[in-house]
Amino acid sequence: MLVERKCYRRPVTGNTLSPVKIGVLGAARITPMSLINPAKRNIEVVVATVAARDVARAKAFAAKHAIARVHDSYEALIADPDLDAVYVPLPNSLHGRWTRAALAAGKHVLCEKPFAANAAEARVVADLAEQSGRTVMEAFHYRYHPLALRIEQIIASNELGKLQRVEATLCYPLPLFSDIRYSYALAGGATMDAGCYAVDLARKFGGETPTVVAARARLRGRNIDRAMTAELQFPGGHTGLIHCSVWSSNLLNISAKVIGDRGELYVLNPVMPQFFHRLSVRSAGSRRVERFSRRASYAYQLDAFAAAVLRGEPVKTSAQEAVENMTVIDAIYRAAGLPVRQPS
Repeated sequence: MLVERKCYRRPVTGNTLSPVKIGVLGAARITPMSLINPAKRNIEVVVATVAARDVARAKAFAAKHAIARVHDSYEALIADPDLDAVYVPLPNSLHGRWTRAALAAGKHVLCEKPFAANAAEARVVADLAEQSGRTVMEAFHYRYHPLALRIEQIIASNELGKLQRVEATLCYPLPLFSDIRYSYALAGGATMDAGCYAVDLARKFGGETPTVVAARARLRGRNIDRAMTAELQFPGGHTGLIHCSVWSSNLLNISAKVIGDRGELYVLNPVMPQFFHRLSVRSAGSRRVERFSRRASYAYQLDAFAAAVLRGEPVKTSAQEAVENMTVIDAIYRAAGLPVRQPS
């Protein structure tokens, strides 16, 4: 049986507040897809300014994407009194530093995953976020898509019965070995880049934060994992597995499986379902496939960020949630005999 689920944009009302003005730190390749394009269709958000280490690059980026203003430094952007929020798509090792700086300046923050270089840094940022009263969201965009919401609903409904095992895989090929994701100094590694998604999937679908039983890494240079496999144990008794890679024989695999004592579900591409996806559920002697909106997961994420800033609505990927995710990532590195990443 095929179940088609359609989701539509929430209606615009006449009571909409002034839009959230966001400044972008850096001219990262992810920014057009993650922020600029969704903002074009969201009346509650304006991408107002950008800053980069190279001012010429920032000006070229601004011209290409119709961003009105350019700052000549990250510090100047964060100090801009006209901005409400800051988007942080910088290298992993810089996420914590610039999120802290933005909070100190009274700004809300949308920070790319992983939230920080390690769990200790994430805790510092989370404490500052709580004290500040500002919205701080880790950019696990898939969590706001109707596909992820439906999976959580199915699990909570007990249709699958008592959970037995949760598996999450995120593998993709990145053969450009000069990329920052292969830099230990910039807090790189497969587990930080692809694995943070797999860990978050396992945590959310598993319903708890697991401990790490064992982990095995495949390396690309000293201390840099190009692939990682980890066995997990959840407090509720079920087990789990995460597998991730940026260079391995498993070139492309983005999927998750949840097994209960009365059924199981399998989802293909839960992370970016706007490109393709398939949710298959087997229970009570039958099997069905459900499909969902092709609206971008980043657009749903931006809706949620604006709603949190403008109306105080809660977010699913809070700073405290990020601490839990980084705790598991650190434990995976330690179990694999590798050092945890460090801020720079």
